[in-house]
Amino acid sequence: MASSRTTELREMSDDELLTRLVEARQELFNLRFQHVTGQLDNYSRLGQLRRDIARIETLLRENEIAAAEAAEAEADAEWQAANEARNARVAASRSAAQNEEKSDG
Repeated sequence: MASSRTTELREMSDDELLTRLVEARQELFNLRFQHVTGQLDNYSRLGQLRRDIARIETLLRENEIAAAEAAEAEADAEWQAANEARNARVAASRSAAQNEEKSDG
């Protein structure tokens, strides 16, 4: 049952997950209030909600890490391309300088 909930959550966007997180936290608050006033009938729902909140927060963090890694990989690719272009310019400059020395000599 937990895996189907996790699968369902993984298919959601970050905005949907944030909405679900706010709703779950609000429900947890209400259940805690009911617990304190003695009106809560289903105590197991408190634990379920805490686990659901943890699942949602974990998925949001996974998405955040994946986005950061993608941005870092993109930046690395750009840096590598710029570095290769710089190395090519330096090699061309050195080659031109050597050819000039040969023609002078």
